[in-house]
Amino acid sequence: MNLSRTVCPAVALCLSALAFQASAQTMQSGSTPVRSSDQIDSQYKMDKKQCDGMKGNQKDVCQKQAEANRDKAKADAKAGKEKAEANHDAAKTRNDADYKVGKEKCDALSGNAKDACVADLKTRYGK
Repeated sequence: MNLSRTVCPAVALCLSALAFQASAQTMQSGSTPVRSSDQIDSQYKMDKKQCDGMKGNQKDVCQKQAEANRDKAKADAKAGKEKAEANHDAAKTRNDADYKVGKEKCDALSGNAKDACVADLKTRYGK
């Protein structure tokens, strides 16, 4: 009977950890690679070079399109960086919240079971 009281909280903690890992992996798999400023500038230079052989309005349109592509790429890079930072902050908050819940569950135990629960919790949540 005493074993089931020890095992049940441990199972609940394991399930919480698995759910956290799954949500973190889902967030990472949905992200797209962000181009660096150097890559964006290099692409812009190549795009502008293609305009060199053109004349008149066609050249003006080509140059404006190159500038627009550069500006959009920079905006996407900025948004990607901000999203990555927000995802990191959210993951840390979720991790801390799950740790607090797990710690509270460990408080219901005593002796070696509590020590093992807390040690496992610290390892799992990097505390």
